[in-house]
Amino acid sequence: MDQGMELRGCVCRIKSSALELLSMEEDLTTDLDDDLWDLVRRDLQLKATFLYIDLNRVIACNECEERREEITLLANDFFYFMDEVNKSQPDHPDINELQTADQCLCTINQGLLVLDF
Repeated sequence: MDQGMELRGCVCRIKSSALELLSMEEDLTTDLDDDLWDLVRRDLQLKATFLYIDLNRVIACNECEERREEITLLANDFFYFMDEVNKSQPDHPDINELQTADQCLCTINQGLLVLDF
């Protein structure tokens, strides 16, 4: 497969996953029962897995060192916030967890701007 085509596919999937995550904002910032929170958490983990694979490919294929570092920093921030959201307790949401979810979504927005090839 052409590397340029693969890279465009990765960027397309990253943007699609990011938009899906942004659409989940209400789920991340509202009080959900245990079963719903478990479904949201699993969906987040699945999306994060695909994002990790695609971001890894984009970073590896990028020839500009400065851009590679920028994407790497955003990816690191994103996965840190994703871990924090996944650790949060569904029955005890507090303001810090909601701020973490909001930071995660802001990181996604920044990443969409950076990935605009």
